[in-house]
Amino acid sequence: MSWGIELWDQFDNLEKHTQWGIDILEKYIKFVKERAEIELSYAKQLRNLSKKYQPKKNSKEEEEYKYTSCQAFLSTLNEMNDYAGQHEVISENMTSQITLDLARYVQELKQERKSNFHDGRKAQQHIETCWKQLESSKRRFERDCKEADRAQQYFEKMDADINVTKADVEKARQQAQIRHQMAEDSKADYSNTLQKFNQEQHEYYHTHIPGIFQKIQEMEERRVLRLGESMRTYAEVDRQVIPIVGKCLDGIVKAAESIDQKSDSQLVIEAYKSGFEPPGDIEFEDYTQPMKRTVSENSLSNSRGDGKPELKFGGKSKGKLWPFIKKNKPPPPPPASASPSTVPNGPQSPKQQKEPLSHRFNEFMTSKPKIHCFRSLKRGGSTPEDFSNLPPEQRRKKLQQKVDELNKEIQKEMDQRDAITKMKDVYLKNPQMGDPASLDHKLTEVSQNIDKLRLEVQKFEAWLAEVEGRLPARNEQVRRQSGMYDGQPPPTVNTCAQDRESSPDGSYTEEQSQESEVKVLATDFDDEFDDEEPLPAIGTCKALYTFEGQNEGTISVAEGETLYVIEEDKGDGWTRIRRNEDEEGYVPTSYVEVYLDKNAKGAKTYI
Repeated sequence: MSWGIELWDQFDNLEKHTQWGIDILEKYIKFVKERAEIELSYAKQLRNLSKKYQPKKNSKEEEEYKYTSCQAFLSTLNEMNDYAGQHEVISENMTSQITLDLARYVQELKQERKSNFHDGRKAQQHIETCWKQLESSKRRFERDCKEADRAQQYFEKMDADINVTKADVEKARQQAQIRHQMAEDSKADYSNTLQKFNQEQHEYYHTHIPGIFQKIQEMEERRVLRLGESMRTYAEVDRQVIPIVGKCLDGIVKAAESIDQKSDSQLVIEAYKSGFEPPGDIEFEDYTQPMKRTVSENSLSNSRGDGKPELKFGGKSKGKLWPFIKKNKPPPPPPASASPSTVPNGPQSPKQQKEPLSHRFNEFMTSKPKIHCFRSLKRGGSTPEDFSNLPPEQRRKKLQQKVDELNKEIQKEMDQRDAITKMKDVYLKNPQMGDPASLDHKLTEVSQNIDKLRLEVQKFEAWLAEVEGRLPARNEQVRRQSGMYDGQPPPTVNTCAQDRESSPDGSYTEEQSQESEVKVLATDFDDEFDDEEPLPAIGTCKALYTFEGQNEGTISVAEGETLYVIEEDKGDGWTRIRRNEDEEGYVPTSYVEVYLDKNAKGAKTYI
């Protein structure tokens, strides 16, 4: 099968067909180029999508990724990022192995096609020239034959005419011979030209054209084969990334299988566990004995005079604070002209209705554990260094985390000190490398940093030990004071109608709801601290306003009253004071003016 034999007369059609083949190749190149652009765009979109949902550094969102489900999602995002990289590989390989390669081949193909068809046209022109020479020789031979025939007829006519002279006859005979010789010469030339043309024509149709068409056929077959190879490469480029894409998908499946719902549940416990114990049973209130209830609720002084009646809860619960505390602030000081009946510290009226048990229970179930920290929330807005604003369990975790971070910093500084020491030894052995004295300042600075960090560790470890029960601080005093208030009725809704109230200095503390009283309940405390000696007084204080201490652990004071200070405000907005041996508790720092003893740096006024 050869185009030179089968298609010897289809030069123009072959020219059109080969041009169409080049157009197909260019169309395929354009297709692959657009596919590569789509892959690159898709990879970019996947990367942007993965980046969009990545957790932001040093944000609350980053802390949420401790859960296995969130870690699996983060692994999915990372795998999608790798998946996008494989699409970039597809785009790059298609561009380098197909688009650029085929573009170069098309240019070579065009040059080869142009050269082959140029040779074909040149052969056509040559055969056409030979044909024209043959036609010209043929016409000349025909013309000379006719002229010779006419000269022969004229000679015969002159020879037959008796009236013509012998000289005229001889002249006509000579002329006829000349024409006859010219006809013979033309015949010979025509014969030679015809023989030459036939030879050229034979070479044209059996040698030149088949050779040229064979080259064109081979060129076209190479084009078709190259197109097929490009399509195979197109598929192989995709196939090469399938194993890696499969690994990415396997990674997503593995991440999904690594999700542990039990572990996540445990992390929720660790994140939000307060460390407090559930409240005990609520005391039965006997409404059939109103007089008894009236006497028991008559006044704070009566309750003190009657000793320390203990509010009985289920089990062995004693006088520990239960900090299910709503957002609360101390009541404002009463007006100067207020009558004694309007003072919140006055005796409770026997006719005052108690809050229904169902309401109290609902409030208890919906309340959230918070710690008193008025000044830190509203004035400073910063977290205390010892994390005292957090529940015990959360505080323990934060302190442990801080200790671990400080230990890591200490180790880092120690490594740096070791490195400087080694460098100094090298300088001592090889003075030309550097001056050993130049490292003394840096070595001293690192040692000082280590000492500071160790002090910080000791401080946080002390706080950690306090939280873990090795150094109990405030809870022990709360336990001693809780018995004094066990006989008080449950906290009722505050009679103040303000939605927002100011502290004595005019600044807002915490926002108050209609039920602004702090809910405190008694739970267990170990008995090992019952006999501990009371804390010594560190100063005195004067009450600037009247405060009604209705909650567990607080104490009521009257305006102008002088009391002893046994514990300063630790940043939570409360000061611990004592009236006598048996009466001590907490009052808002903003309600008293504190005078420390001579060891202090002077009197401080918390307003």
